[in-house]
Amino acid sequence: MFTSMLLTGPDRTRPDLPFKGLTDPGLSLNLLSKRTPDVTTKLPLQGQVDVLLKAVGDTPIMKTKKWAVDRSRTVQSLSQFISRFLKLDANEQLFIYVNQSFAPSPDQEVGVLFDCFGSDSKLVLHYCKSQAWG
Repeated sequence: MFTSMLLTGPDRTRPDLPFKGLTDPGLSLNLLSKRTPDVTTKLPLQGQVDVLLKAVGDTPIMKTKKWAVDRSRTVQSLSQFISRFLKLDANEQLFIYVNQSFAPSPDQEVGVLFDCFGSDSKLVLHYCKSQAWG
């Protein structure tokens, strides 16, 4: 993904271009030798993302708010987990929203949502028993 740019000596065919930097024309310098850290290096495990679950309205609050979730897990399986954790009745619906704005499709993977809408190395999801946003 990273391309390296090489600085070499002055262009001998173009004497009008000044050369600033390297003094030895045969010396080359790899500008991107140090790789900048990306967001995925701060995750607990490579295949997991941090998800922050926040209750909305009259929905019970989970004592544990921050969870490490597999990137391949779907929103539907996450919704089922929250419903079982909160011991909701089978007839009660659970709505999940990303950043208080929209409800993702049930087959959407958590890893893709994190890549698109994650911030501060976590994905913030709001859950509620009644429709709240979007």
